[in-house]
Amino acid sequence: MNRYSLTGQRLAGIFLLGCVLLNYPILYLFNTRGEVFGIPVLYAFLFGAWLVLVGLMAWMIERRKD
Repeated sequence: MNRYSLTGQRLAGIFLLGCVLLNYPILYLFNTRGEVFGIPVLYAFLFGAWLVLVGLMAWMIERRKD
């Protein structure tokens, strides 16, 4: 299998993971009155999930085959 095809498939998988993480049923679980380090839980989850998705995409794109 072509390396670019595999990378594209993995990026599509990360996109679908993002769609699941940032969709209503998951967001509803974090819509509470609690706080994490002074930040509302929902906002902490949103920015955390966003950070993980961006990190995964960067890692997938920058991987080198030695």
